[in-house]
Amino acid sequence: NDALATLDPKKVAWRYAKESVLLPTVSDTPRTDFASIEDYFVNFLKLKPQGEIIDSNVVIGHNWAQDCGIYEFTMGATGKKVKGRYSFIYVHEDGEWKIS
Repeated sequence: NDALATLDPKKVAWRYAKESVLLPTVSDTPRTDFASIEDYFVNFLKLKPQGEIIDSNVVIGHNWAQDCGIYEFTMGATGKKVKGRYSFIYVHEDGEWKIS
């Protein structure tokens, strides 16, 4: 939520690892590089989303972590709510935790 709240697509995209895959909430196009991930957030952030995790299941390994569950976004620009499932795999890359 902190990165989304900046409304800066580049700041959100930097949270993703170099070799990551984003299966977006409101797009049916997989994003597999920095430019396409940033492009998705250019439009998504115009909706001023605020997310709430409803259910989370976390597994932690060596230099990786998995977080899967259900979330709901409230779009501040329209008031519309979007509920969905999520699966995040985090990797430790260049001294930081990134979404893979």
